[in-house]
Amino acid sequence: MLTIGVSLKLYLDIPSTLDWCERVLALLADRPWVAGRVRLWVAPSLPALPLVAERVRGSALAVGAQDLFWAERGPYTGAVSGADLAALGCRYAVVGHAERRRLFGEDDAVVARKTAAALRTGLTPVICVGEAHPGPAAAKECVRQLDAALGSTDPAPVVVAYEPVWAIGAAEPAGVDHIAAVCDALRARVPDSPVVYGGSAGPGLLTRLRGAVDGLFLGRFAHDPAALADVLDEAAP
Repeated sequence: MLTIGVSLKLYLDIPSTLDWCERVLALLADRPWVAGRVRLWVAPSLPALPLVAERVRGSALAVGAQDLFWAERGPYTGAVSGADLAALGCRYAVVGHAERRRLFGEDDAVVARKTAAALRTGLTPVICVGEAHPGPAAAKECVRQLDAALGSTDPAPVVVAYEPVWAIGAAEPAGVDHIAAVCDALRARVPDSPVVYGGSAGPGLLTRLRGAVDGLFLGRFAHDPAALADVLDEAAP
């Protein structure tokens, strides 16, 4: 099965997020085959998450969190517990995103602790890896980041999201050959886990990457449900 995730980041307010969910549920109703071919999930903003989880319960649309803390309980003002996220109905938790690293100073050690917390609380961590600049060392750097997140063991299940930092928010994604080379290296490291691509991913890319990735991690291009429908249709039987 393909894995397709959508991060709404902080673009949509709560009413817009719920409207997005209604429109996606409607397009899924027209595509009953999705449940058997795609693991589809969305990561809304934290305030919207409980409402989204309740609205999509029992559907082919699962819910993820854009972040979590490395501890479940304690004197951590403003932190979000993986245990509480799981209790709300979350299945996934994004860790190591380039924006968290750049804006909030999260390093490899923090990513490793958050990965462990997700696994400990029954969430599937979506481990984001990506090089700062394009070049021949990209695959080596991404595997290094994945090794740092996983530690000495190979926990399962995880999702690895390859997002080259230089492609996030860009007009175009990375080239197909580049993506394939990096994802091949990541797949060799975690052969039993899906490796997906993000970084200006949108309609048409899944077709061009057929066989090179196990899905996509979508951002702004999927904030329009019609564009998400186009991506899903690329996975049609």
